Amino acid sequence: MNRTNANFTFSPRLARWTGKTVLWVFLLTVAALLLFPIVLVLLGSFKTNQELTSGATIWPKVWNFSNYAQAWEGANFSRFTLNSIFVSVTTTIGTLIVASMSAYAVNRVHFIGKKLYTLLMASTLFISIGAVVLRPQFDLMVMLGLNKTLWGVVIILVSAHATCYFILIGFFESIPKDLDEAAMIDGCNFYSVYWRIVLPLLRPALAVAGLSAFQGSWNEYILPLVFTMSNPELQTLPVGLANLRYGIGAAAEIQLMMAGACLSILPLLVVYVFANKSFMQVTLGAVKG
Repeated sequence: MNRTNANFTFSPRLARWTGKTVLWVFLLTVAALLLFPIVLVLLGSFKTNQELTSGATIWPKVWNFSNYAQAWEGANFSRFTLNSIFVSVTTTIGTLIVASMSAYAVNRVHFIGKKLYTLLMASTLFISIGAVVLRPQFDLMVMLGLNKTLWGVVIILVSAHATCYFILIGFFESIPKDLDEAAMIDGCNFYSVYWRIVLPLLRPALAVAGLSAFQGSWNEYILPLVFTMSNPELQTLPVGLANLRYGIGAAAEIQLMMAGACLSILPLLVVYVFANKSFMQVTLGAVKG
């Protein structure tokens, strides 16, 4: 019997198929790891407290939709949702205005201390608002008389706009300065160029930065907790959800917290749906560039 040595080589088509298979397996694994905790919270929100704490099954034996009604009433969702919407919307608008104006000035104007300003903005990314500078910021709000209002929370959150600043300043680089010069020839000044020319071109970037600001302010817990201790009616949803931890007789009501958490996620999903188109425009622009 003649034996021949066969050389096994991968064809380009088989190599591409193998690469795509490995990629899809990796992506599905990552997606499963990310979605699994969310699925557990969603299923746990329909369980009884006893069934949830025992951890016997993942799937609820009996679907208790009343958990959502109890969470809505127990956390005073109608009031706290309005408070969260006020804080998130005003913070997002203020952050976009401040971050876009500062990024426009840094990108378009040459001034002394420009590099130092950018360095200071970058350094604030590594400072935790709740852990490091909460006390001096609270003292400042006391001096301004804003320590018992949500406006103090909004001002502090707007001041932490470094992330949005760096998001926007990257997009300012893609806007040619020739547009500024042409607009000034037509009679626009520095400020009207910013408002009429630059901002309309930054809509996709503003949506991305706005979503980041909205998400951060919506999930903020420490600041609203500190500023609303003396006025519970001003509490936001994260603070109200934490109050669901203990129910009647100091018994832990984890299922109500999970139901409330599922309700609090809905506004973020709505905002993401409206901002999804801007994400696609940013991605397409990056690929074309």
